[in-house]
Amino acid sequence: MLEVNSRPAPEPDRSHFQTGLSIAEAARRTGVSVHTLRYYERAGLVVSAVGRTAAGRRRYQRLDLDWITICTKLRATGMPIRTIRRFAQLISAGDGNEQERLALLEAHRADVTAKLAETQKNLQLIDHKIDVYRSRLAAGDASRLWAPHREADAR
Repeated sequence: MLEVNSRPAPEPDRSHFQTGLSIAEAARRTGVSVHTLRYYERAGLVVSAVGRTAAGRRRYQRLDLDWITICTKLRATGMPIRTIRRFAQLISAGDGNEQERLALLEAHRADVTAKLAETQKNLQLIDHKIDVYRSRLAAGDASRLWAPHREADAR
């Protein structure tokens, strides 16, 4: 998993970014759209500036792709954009805020765990309904399955 070295690195030579991936290649490798990559950058969700060529074209490095993957996983599990932005800001700020980062991740984990528990309860209901249908079909009395009749309900 990505661990970000918070020590500021010297400003890289622009020619270094010629070897990175284009935005289209980065989109293909991360599974997000070019639009999403641009949005992540505009919305402040990246932890370091994406490199650019002398012509101004984005060039993505391994660290960028790893961070984008983390962002997509956090979004897929329901983390709000503002929280991902805050997490990225904390990481970009460097040392000294690790406790706040941990608290942010633990709070998100608690939310995800609660949603998983609710989904598990819903799955149990679905499994029960499947069992009922299977047993009624096997018994040959599927007509006894719930089929509301509006006329009968009106009486």
